[in-house]
Amino acid sequence: MEPFSFASSEAVEIPVNIRIVSLEGEQTPIPFSTLINRSDLRHIGSNLNPHSDLFVTVQLWADSKPLTIPVQTAYKPFRNERKWNEWLTLPINYSTLPLSSQLAITIWDLSPTGGDGAQGHAIPFGGTTLPLFDKENQLQKGRQKCVLHRRKAADGLDSSSTPSTLQSSRKNGGKGKGHIASADKESEELDRLEKLFKKHEMGEIPRIEWLDQLVFRGVEKRGLQASSTSLKALQRRRSRHQSTVMTLDGAHERQANGDKAKKDPIDDAVEDERFTLYVELPRFDFPVVFADHEYPPPPISSLQHLSSSQSNIILKPPPEVHYGPGINGLGDDDDHGFGGRLVRVYDPEVGARDNPAESKHRRLVRSHRTGVLDRDLKPNAKVRDELNGIMAYSPTHILSPEEKDLVWKFRHHLTRDKRALTKFVKSVNWHDVSESRQAVQILAKWTEVDVDDALELLGPTFDNPAVRAYAVDRLRKADDDELLLYLLQLVQALKFEHISPDSTQDATQDSSLARFLIARATNNFMLGNYFHWYLMVECDDKSEDQSSEYRKLFAKVEYDFMTELVKLPGGLETRKVLLRQGELVAVLSKISMDIKVSRETVPKKAERVKQFLADPKNEIISIDPPLPLPLDPSVMITGVDPADTNVFKSSLFPIMMTFKTLTNKKYQIMFKTGDDLRQDQLVIQIITLMDQLLQKENLDLKLSPYKILATGATAGAAQFVPSMSLQGIVNKYRGNTVLAYLKYNNPDDKAPLGVRKAALDIFIKSCAGYCVITYLLGVGDRHLDNLLLAPDGHFFHADFGFILGRDPKPFAPAMKLCKEMVDGMGGSTSEQYKQFKQYCFTAYTTLRKSSNLILNLFSLMVDANIPDIKLEPDKVVLKVKERFHLEMSEEDAIRHFDTLIEDSSNAIFPVVIDRLHGFVQHFRV
Repeated sequence: MEPFSFASSEAVEIPVNIRIVSLEGEQTPIPFSTLINRSDLRHIGSNLNPHSDLFVTVQLWADSKPLTIPVQTAYKPFRNERKWNEWLTLPINYSTLPLSSQLAITIWDLSPTGGDGAQGHAIPFGGTTLPLFDKENQLQKGRQKCVLHRRKAADGLDSSSTPSTLQSSRKNGGKGKGHIASADKESEELDRLEKLFKKHEMGEIPRIEWLDQLVFRGVEKRGLQASSTSLKALQRRRSRHQSTVMTLDGAHERQANGDKAKKDPIDDAVEDERFTLYVELPRFDFPVVFADHEYPPPPISSLQHLSSSQSNIILKPPPEVHYGPGINGLGDDDDHGFGGRLVRVYDPEVGARDNPAESKHRRLVRSHRTGVLDRDLKPNAKVRDELNGIMAYSPTHILSPEEKDLVWKFRHHLTRDKRALTKFVKSVNWHDVSESRQAVQILAKWTEVDVDDALELLGPTFDNPAVRAYAVDRLRKADDDELLLYLLQLVQALKFEHISPDSTQDATQDSSLARFLIARATNNFMLGNYFHWYLMVECDDKSEDQSSEYRKLFAKVEYDFMTELVKLPGGLETRKVLLRQGELVAVLSKISMDIKVSRETVPKKAERVKQFLADPKNEIISIDPPLPLPLDPSVMITGVDPADTNVFKSSLFPIMMTFKTLTNKKYQIMFKTGDDLRQDQLVIQIITLMDQLLQKENLDLKLSPYKILATGATAGAAQFVPSMSLQGIVNKYRGNTVLAYLKYNNPDDKAPLGVRKAALDIFIKSCAGYCVITYLLGVGDRHLDNLLLAPDGHFFHADFGFILGRDPKPFAPAMKLCKEMVDGMGGSTSEQYKQFKQYCFTAYTTLRKSSNLILNLFSLMVDANIPDIKLEPDKVVLKVKERFHLEMSEEDAIRHFDTLIEDSSNAIFPVVIDRLHGFVQHFRV
């Protein structure tokens, strides 16, 4: 089957064209006596000659507004039939057409006396409105059959009164019988033949010249007969329903019983006429599908944008704008009674300005004169409950003006509640000098806040230097191990500091956070190592998504870090160590890049890597003095073992190499270029943090996440953990594959399931931990090749290319719990599986209690150049928050997670996807 191809309308840079082909239909002759007495009819060309001269105008409309001036056909005399066969070109390209575009086509007759809708000597013979896009948003093409509405000019409105096609009920007249029913059947048959004609023209039906000519002539005769029959039948029906008498002068039509005057008989005759206009639109080789133009965002206000910590208003989305009559349909009335004519204009400054009345009220309420009275204010029971509700809000919640006023009013009382500080800072208008002065004074009196609140104050919405300095002072009390857990986010938080990249003065003078990080990094090599590499990666990122200002900022902080480092005793040696690490990474990057681009087989690539590593000129076979490994500075490497080196068969051909260490233990890493590992680095860092949070609650789920470090924007290293993928286990072992693997590596005939109890316990715990964490992070693209199992029972995930709910596979479960994992626990009815579920529930409820910390860490990453974050940076925190289900009680959350487990373990579609993935990988090998 050939792949389906199509084009988008925005790519079609040619003018809109239409060919006016012909007009078909039979006009009811008007008696000569009527023409003599009716001057308004006597001079109309079509009333004198059935093939009188007509001309056609075409105008493009959209959203009930004209987009072009009308274009018209040239003069052409008619003899036996009205055929133009003329192409008209409109002054607009297909690329700029809106989806609601339609052609208003009007056929004009001539009358020197004018008439209804006349433009000079031209009066409308009939009109029709043809949409350019069908219901499937495809551009119409080829021959089109349009119903003509007599004596009406095409209106072009959204709810047009002159549509090119009529509803079936309207076609049938609602109550036709006898001849009318037969005429309608004939009309339906002609419509069917018309569709076949169109397929024939598009080449979908084979051409047979002699047979085609016969069919064309037969259908043409049949069409004329059907038109005549239909017209006569309609006239007979009208004559039966209206017993009428025509006066000699033809001026009026009255009922035989002498009742009041009725409708003009000429108008009745015109309504019975059936005219069809045939037009032709350009044909394209492929379907042309509507694609809207990406318009730039609304103009930016000249006012300075207020952060959420400074503004007391909630920005509202711009209102829908309505232009022109009939955009919502003719006769539609909105709430204001303007019939769809009200124009609402978006003003970008409205959202940035305070309401003057509210602003005055706030200044009066928060005046320094009331400050003395506020010190002794204490909330009553009702207000205390309201304040407790506000304190329980998540970091993403936006406070209302009333809630902000309430927090401000009881600010002195709330200084004893550490949860209230972030809510208080959000309640302050930092542009008000008096108010901000009071707020800074009270910050010093607040009780010590938790680290998660301090991290929130370093986010993008808090830009007051005093507030950020307060948050940094809280971080000073964290030890180096705790600080290392948040270091990746703190480096990103430098983007929100007031650091001038082009300034010649020290960055530490501009930023309390930069000053703090540099001071701690220079006094602890572990911190300094990661701080250095996190900064170098950002400096190395030259992609379009990373602005040059950010690169200059990180380069400035790195320079200041090195400057401060050499001032300390032993700092010069530490700087040389970091430079030697850079040289090692440069050597590894070069060989990795060479291997990736070479066209050799994988065994030859591996042999080439071994030769490179063994060459003494590269100074990697032996490293003296020993060098801290950038990936894990606690490991001192003395050289590399070329014999224990391998190249994996993958698109990037990552290299697995083994380093020798001072402790005589081997440390294996995997190094690759061409891939940005910062997303994987972020996920592993969050997994490490969550592992620490769980262990603080005495829940050790044996996660042991591996180390990973991005050494550049497209290069990095990861710790290599000897293990086997579940796909490899399935291919190697029979029956209950995972259990067979665990039995082989940890046999114990006396233990349950024949596996050593410690190994089975590690497997169950690590499965529970990774199920919960990967669900919270929305890790996608899970298949048996990136689910790994170590011989000692440690289960873990690898390859985090899709996070925050993204997944390339259809119908992916919210959590990966495959059949192989459940079978490895002894099945869904075993005691081990029940224990697994209990571990899941405990881990989920424990991490929900630390949700603010996790959400604040993600809020610091919103400007990071990480693929799945930069897609929708404004929704990153919300995507993580919705998986915590903070609106649920603990019992409801456990029930929710239990449902997740059952749905994931019983899902059929992921099993099919895993099997297909296994087949594809097998054929690749």
